[in-house]
Amino acid sequence: MKTRNLLILVILLLALPAHGTAAESLPAGVMRVNGIAAPELKLDNIDGEAYDLANTGGHWRFVHFWASWCGPCRKEMPGIDRMTRLLADSGIEFVLVNTAETEDTVFTFLGIVAPDLVPLLDSDGVATDAWQPRGLPATYLVDPDGLIQYQALGGREWEQPEYLEFLRSLGK
Repeated sequence: MKTRNLLILVILLLALPAHGTAAESLPAGVMRVNGIAAPELKLDNIDGEAYDLANTGGHWRFVHFWASWCGPCRKEMPGIDRMTRLLADSGIEFVLVNTAETEDTVFTFLGIVAPDLVPLLDSDGVATDAWQPRGLPATYLVDPDGLIQYQALGGREWEQPEYLEFLRSLGK
């Protein structure tokens, strides 16, 4: 009888939600990765200005890898454009990395779907290889200390309330 009661108690405890865990508040598709050091990211943006992730600490960074030939990337880019405007005062830096495309291709694509975004150009794909996304689009949320704390693989509607609230909570 004692063994049966103990077994029931263990089953009940395992069935209870773990209160206070980050998983409860994560929006669909966002996964915690627990502080992996962000790889180097030194690229020029489409305007020719140098960018170095290592020199942008002190706040959260939304590092997003994408390409214009990627269907999910094409679908989500207008939403990312809206999201960046909605979160302009959040303290989060938005780093959009185009993967292995020419400047002309990127400029033409963004001119149509998201003209206010200024992406970094990873024309040779070396930076993307260093980050090793398992596909595109891929988003990494890098904390103020340069550690990747969350990732989201695949496209999503970043401008939806659940994602905006989550990102705002990081920027505080």
